[in-house]
Amino acid sequence: MTGDNLGGNLDGWPGSVWLEGRTIIHMQNGQPRPSHMPRGPAKKTGSGFLNPAMAPARTRSVLLLADVLENDWLIKDGKSIRVFDALCSTGVRIRRWRNEIPGELQNRIRITANDLDDFALNWAKVSHQTHPPSVSIDHSIESDRYGKKPEGVFENGIFFQQLDARVALSEASYQWIDVDPFGSPVSFLDSAIQSLARTGVLEVTATDTAALTGSSLSSQQRRYGAKGIVDLYAHDDAVRTLMGLIATTAARHDKSMIPILALFDGHHVRVSVKLSTSKEKASQVNTNMGWRVRCDDVPYRFKQHPNEDQLERASGPMWIGPMWNHQITERMTEQRAMEICHPSKEDIVRAKSVGLDWDDTDLEYATRELCRSVRHISKAADLMSREHLLLNLDSLPKWSGTPGAPKMEVLIQCLIDKGHCAARAPDSEPVFVTDATFQDVVKAVQELNNKSTK
Repeated sequence: MTGDNLGGNLDGWPGSVWLEGRTIIHMQNGQPRPSHMPRGPAKKTGSGFLNPAMAPARTRSVLLLADVLENDWLIKDGKSIRVFDALCSTGVRIRRWRNEIPGELQNRIRITANDLDDFALNWAKVSHQTHPPSVSIDHSIESDRYGKKPEGVFENGIFFQQLDARVALSEASYQWIDVDPFGSPVSFLDSAIQSLARTGVLEVTATDTAALTGSSLSSQQRRYGAKGIVDLYAHDDAVRTLMGLIATTAARHDKSMIPILALFDGHHVRVSVKLSTSKEKASQVNTNMGWRVRCDDVPYRFKQHPNEDQLERASGPMWIGPMWNHQITERMTEQRAMEICHPSKEDIVRAKSVGLDWDDTDLEYATRELCRSVRHISKAADLMSREHLLLNLDSLPKWSGTPGAPKMEVLIQCLIDKGHCAARAPDSEPVFVTDATFQDVVKAVQELNNKSTK
């Protein structure tokens, strides 16, 4: 099988075979075999680049799209959803949508895959043709689009087109848009928001974390209009800064934002939000915009309008409202990820028949990575969807005057026993979230320290 089957040149095809979720993917020969549990940014190696560190984000995207189809929180009465991957590259995400979302839901997805890079797009097309999904699609391109027939290739439930993402976004309306560039998503936000239907989901990835966290203040100011502080809250600040920009950009287009899921994951920020057209609600966007001010008596307070003295110890402006949707994120469990995305024995046999070099250890690592992609989300769903206090375990000895911090699980259980809610937050740092006051947390730490020293 070569790229000529779909009208493109693919030097190096078929490359090397890998398995992400239940989907067989092809990597270029020059790309190293992905390490399991990649944490940092992968070096972009040119056209057709695949970032293995983004696999957990792609898994969560599969789960979210399956969830909206099963629970009808976006489109009612079992209607179809028009889904658009604006920068699909080699097509791993779109192919995982087609391969891993339950078969009975597949005919409700109208997927358009777009990329300007000829090599990457052809790699995606041929990968999809070489490894077709097990569930066939009834709809055709004519019923999948409206207006004039677009230029592109319709292949087994995915329409492939080659356009600048902003041009492609201006040509049709979608209920679900994914924007995942290499770097900052800022230049795509206006086009993506305008292209959404009256109610739709926008998923955005940002890998320019130096700008979002405040490590590069000039870039942060230029791209996001914000000022950061590099401390224990830099990750949460980064997520809230991107959410704030999405919310205010949406408001300029008369749309209001409802968070679904927002995470800092290793080297990138990933935000999923629901946008709805409403001038009245869009006008209220500033009620959820503000600054995080570092304080002397508590780690931080959110302020909508800090005074001049507070600004020196503040990061923002950023989104200071809820971060997640409780009902949706509580369903994002490890069990659910395994049910939808874990490869079966048949999947493994099929992949090995075309060149996958895996042993039992590889499968074990892949299983761990799949679970890690959603770990702690369902338990933190309630707290992250309302007002909460976010604390880093390593900061507590300083605040409580104790020689060390208790174990995370012990402190969380102590707070629960006292009638509060508490859960570990999904972050690489030892971070937890609670609705207890900071003074109650300090007392709990001191009590646990006293018990351990007796």
